[in-house]
Amino acid sequence: MKVMVVGGGGREHAIIKKIKKSPKVSRIYALPGNGGMAADAECVDIGAKDLPAIVEFAKENAVDFAVVAPDDPLVLGLVDLLEAEGIPCFGPEKKAAIIEGSKAFSKDLMKKYHIPTAAYETFTDIESALNYLETCKIPVVVKADGLALGKGVIIAETLEDAKKAVHDMMEDKVFGESGSKVVIEEFLTGPEVSVLSFTDGKTLIPMVSSMDHKRALDGDKGLNTGGMGTIAPNPYYTADVAEQCMKEIFLPTMDAMNKEGRTFKGCLYFGLMITEDGPKVIEYNCRFGDPETQVVLPLLDSDLFEIMEHVAAGTLNQAEVNFACDAACCVVMASEGYPVKYEKGFEIIIDDDVEDVYVAGAKLSDDGKLLTNGGRVLGVTERGADIAEAIKKAYKSIAKVHFDNAFYRNDIGQRALTALEEK
Repeated sequence: MKVMVVGGGGREHAIIKKIKKSPKVSRIYALPGNGGMAADAECVDIGAKDLPAIVEFAKENAVDFAVVAPDDPLVLGLVDLLEAEGIPCFGPEKKAAIIEGSKAFSKDLMKKYHIPTAAYETFTDIESALNYLETCKIPVVVKADGLALGKGVIIAETLEDAKKAVHDMMEDKVFGESGSKVVIEEFLTGPEVSVLSFTDGKTLIPMVSSMDHKRALDGDKGLNTGGMGTIAPNPYYTADVAEQCMKEIFLPTMDAMNKEGRTFKGCLYFGLMITEDGPKVIEYNCRFGDPETQVVLPLLDSDLFEIMEHVAAGTLNQAEVNFACDAACCVVMASEGYPVKYEKGFEIIIDDDVEDVYVAGAKLSDDGKLLTNGGRVLGVTERGADIAEAIKKAYKSIAKVHFDNAFYRNDIGQRALTALEEK
């Protein structure tokens, strides 16, 4: 089958590498892909938000199946357009992708269906938002309602910071129209857990849990990023917590979306916090997370493409979904200065014995060299018998990847090791 994967980051590279192993897949197109994916897929220079061009390409090239990976095309309705042309897709329709496209929608959904989350209020009027902040316990969380490249969430440590966040979003439009509406919610504390899940709206199968590392620098210092590394499984996500999440969060969310006439089919991402009062939802995503995908999919022993077919067909209960019992660690290598300002165009050299490299920000030069072309350049993933071994192997492999201006965190997974020692 000819498969089209929409997107161009490390997450898409991980998906492509996994579905490439399926005997059912004969050809993979990546739209737009990147220079580092060229060995695994045919990269086509069509942007992920150029919906008409994507649909036209799929029709002209007789694509048999599409995987829509990023949030923007999902929220804009690419799956609806492709399915209207008879092309089955992995990914939710527009009416279901709103679970990520609007934080106000997702918070209201949780309140209506009694799914545990932080207390909150929603505002479209700046004065009302500022007045409400005067009554809030600090720190407080201010969120832009719409998509903001993962940057629309501000944890305000002071009242002044909170007011600035509201002004920035609603008045100065730093996130465009995404900040026209804001959600102000209580600040929760506890370990964070990411759980990706396959669902066709009738069956929901969680994947291996993971732990992301958002801060740019060691010791969880520096600015927030798109993610500097991940480990799986997350030691805070115990069997008891998993059972509670399935009963109180996962299945109720799937059922709530059905009751709202917004059946979700695809990968539903649960961003959780394990609070003193039990697990609560911090956020939903309507797609695979990045870089969680790069650490979770290497642990999947089953055929990913077959699972995606079952999700699209509504027959997930018939799919074989098995994950390995070992662990994985992904270390992200970025350009110095990320996530603010950084230089591009440095040649990337990867030693031959490094296999699981997921390229995010790179391009091919005219003479075929792989050059840096983004903030997060690539991630290296290794599996191990346990988390400690996976971490050790990942750092051994990251040392075999070279480009000028590179930096990475040296402590990916250390919080997980500490958690295991405390058990």
